[in-house]
Amino acid sequence: MEENEELNEENLNSQDEQLENQDNSQDSLTKVTGMYKDWFLDYASYVILERAVPAIEDGFKPVQRRIMHALKELDDGRYNKVANVVGHTMQYHPHGDASIADAMVQIGQKDLLIDTQGNWGNILTGDSAAASRYIEARLSKFALEVVFSPKITEWQSSYDGRKKEPVNLPVKFPLLLAQGAEGIAVGLSTKVLPHNFIELIDSSIKHLKGQKFTIYPDFPTAGIIDVSGYNDGLRGGKIRVRAKIAQLDKSTLIINEIPYGTNTSTLIDSILKANEKGKIKIRKIEDNTAADVEILIHLPSGLSPDKTIDALYAFTACESSISPLGCIIEDNKPLFIGVTEMLRRSTDYTVELLKAELEVQLGELEEQWHFASLERIFIENRIYRDIEEEETWEGVIRAIDEGLKPHIKHLKRAVTEEDIARLTEIRIKRISKFDIDKAQQLIDSLEDKIAEVNHHLAHLVDFAIEYFKNLKVKYGKDRERKSEIRVFDDIEATKVVIRNTKLYVNREEGFVGTSLKRDEYVADCSDIDDIIVMTKNGEMMITKVDAKTFVGKNIIHVAVFKKKDKRTIYNMIYKDGKGGPSYIKRFNVTGVTRDKVYDLTNGSPNSEVLYFSENPNGEAEVITVLLRQAGSIKKLKWDIDFADVLIKGRASKGNIVTKYAIKRIELKEKGVSTLKPRKIWFDDIVRRLNVDGRGELLGEFKGDDLLLVITQKGIAKTFSPELTAHFDEDMIVLEKWIPNKPISAIYYDGEKERYYVKRFLIENGNREDLFISEHSKSFLELVSTDWRPVVEIEFAKQRGKDAKDNQSIDIEDFISIKGIKALGNQLTSEKVKTINALEPLAYEIPEPVSTSDMEVVDEEALDDDSENKPEQKNKGKDTDDSQPTLF
Repeated sequence: MEENEELNEENLNSQDEQLENQDNSQDSLTKVTGMYKDWFLDYASYVILERAVPAIEDGFKPVQRRIMHALKELDDGRYNKVANVVGHTMQYHPHGDASIADAMVQIGQKDLLIDTQGNWGNILTGDSAAASRYIEARLSKFALEVVFSPKITEWQSSYDGRKKEPVNLPVKFPLLLAQGAEGIAVGLSTKVLPHNFIELIDSSIKHLKGQKFTIYPDFPTAGIIDVSGYNDGLRGGKIRVRAKIAQLDKSTLIINEIPYGTNTSTLIDSILKANEKGKIKIRKIEDNTAADVEILIHLPSGLSPDKTIDALYAFTACESSISPLGCIIEDNKPLFIGVTEMLRRSTDYTVELLKAELEVQLGELEEQWHFASLERIFIENRIYRDIEEEETWEGVIRAIDEGLKPHIKHLKRAVTEEDIARLTEIRIKRISKFDIDKAQQLIDSLEDKIAEVNHHLAHLVDFAIEYFKNLKVKYGKDRERKSEIRVFDDIEATKVVIRNTKLYVNREEGFVGTSLKRDEYVADCSDIDDIIVMTKNGEMMITKVDAKTFVGKNIIHVAVFKKKDKRTIYNMIYKDGKGGPSYIKRFNVTGVTRDKVYDLTNGSPNSEVLYFSENPNGEAEVITVLLRQAGSIKKLKWDIDFADVLIKGRASKGNIVTKYAIKRIELKEKGVSTLKPRKIWFDDIVRRLNVDGRGELLGEFKGDDLLLVITQKGIAKTFSPELTAHFDEDMIVLEKWIPNKPISAIYYDGEKERYYVKRFLIENGNREDLFISEHSKSFLELVSTDWRPVVEIEFAKQRGKDAKDNQSIDIEDFISIKGIKALGNQLTSEKVKTINALEPLAYEIPEPVSTSDMEVVDEEALDDDSENKPEQKNKGKDTDDSQPTLF
């Protein structure tokens, strides 16, 4: 005991010395030695290789591979209780039953390898599977054909050495890409997204043919995906996924496809939270999901469905982004590769497996041919009689061997003692009933099969291509792409957020905010908006909405700020300094640094804004300037039209109005827009309007111009061309609405079972009308917005009669313009095969009457907001003491 105490004291002393040395030298390190040295590395390697990351050879994680192996061992064509499969798997997998059951449910929900029975959960609703004792499973036909091949499988001992398990299963298909994989290991993770079954097969065939291919994810929850940033599934890539939202009616939206990685429960929760926070506004939400997703969102009256759709994408789980990370195991090492390389390697590995199977098959056929030939020689030449006199086994073997020698020159390998022993096992009954012709037929058929296998081996790539094509035919039904690939437009949250709070201002004291409820109301706003403020001394600032913010005293303008807005024009007259001249300017503000104070005047002290107006569409009013009576001023009053002032950047100085003191400025006449009509395009890829020149030009739109949309359902609607508008997939006409241009339509009336033709005008804008009958069997056959359309009717051939000749119809002559609700005229009483639109007749479109000769300015040509932009100097001078020079 005393010796132990002395040793402990020595150890403590040595530890104290080590600690002192560490304190004295911060650079000293204590290295871990002994059994602790490799513990972390061993643990990390185990998690990476044995738990979290799939192997490239078969696409399985170890637990998945062992589940499939257990299912194969239990396979007898009938269903097995999942609990039984889990228990069997535990012979190979050193973990508890819960982890195995969860992994098995995940495989079963992917509907590829396991034929399930019972409640296996629902990936759409997020409902979990029933307990493993209540659900059953067996291998699918696809798994039996593609995953297993024991003769070419490499085996290893299980963790306790009692069983043999496969190192990798010989999967002859890019299973990893079809199912996807996700796992978190020590120091790395993997996220391989699922891809489409048919597209993977097609891409494998292209690879075998030496052609280029591209593959993109496809999700079982369907939805819409933007793969422009996929980056081949490598680190740094990203795809955006969206729910499929459509407008059911004016106040109801329907979601029938959801983003991958979410379910109806989490999606609805995110919508309700966004509604509680005031980001969106809904009346109620219904979940009618069963076999298919159906979520109904009921909107309050007067709320824009298009804006709500964008808001759902911006503030809820209806849109999310997924970052893939291609990490797999190859040669017991983690490897980071893209999905294209994964498919190449998987396809090449499939070719190797097919070759190995063919070689095994060839060896078996050659063995069958060899023994069939030996058997024929043995019986046909009655060599079995040579052993009658032999008394020892060695003598029997020798006698048969000697008897065979004259007849075995054509054999492909030497005769072994095992071959001879096998001949001795032939029964007398078989010898007595031996048929030489049948034996030869067997040998011939084996030779044909051997030749076929040799041909496949000689043309291995072609054989692999046919193998993949056969998989597509047998198992590709109902496996078409579910997720629609589309390029998404970026949604600005500030444009679609619901204005859920109110903005107030105290102009004198210089405060703005949402808590100043006793002060002047400005507008509805949201907590993510920016506000623009301008003061009497010519200062401007953009700041974020808050409860209370000081922005400067004597506020003359405050509003919610719209970034990149080129159409809002500010008209201003200011006095430069205490006794300086007055200047006039027009400018826009498209973007600035938040909370930075900008000077809209020339920057002189004591400058003052004399007149200010905000014009949402570039309006230019006429004002009257009145001067103070001083000295010999001849003219004290005159009018100024802001339309004569060029629109420049906010940093411009402006043009001189007068060098004398202004008494006051009065508004004489409200103005009209001086901006050119806005050109609007429709981008069919993202199905959105834009002003950036993408897609098809729809025309130039003034403030009151509308769009015309006609759908396949027979609905015509006109509405303002807002850039946030959504367009249904059944849209067949999209153009600028010309009120006096007739619409011609041919439709089938389901009740009367006849084709009708009608011409009509849409009398009032901003409305939606059904212009065909409401019968369930009615449908729109053809619609035209040409001035003078012509159609051709091809008649169906009737029994016992010759088909009637095709008939051309000038619709303008056929029917006059009637109301949109009119039935129309019957097109024909004959049975119609097809109706085709022909080239319309010539028509001289009347020139539009100009309502103003005012010179307009193109908004695209407006000066940018650049503080470093050089001033444009005034070219003129005051020609009179009181008359301003304007440019």
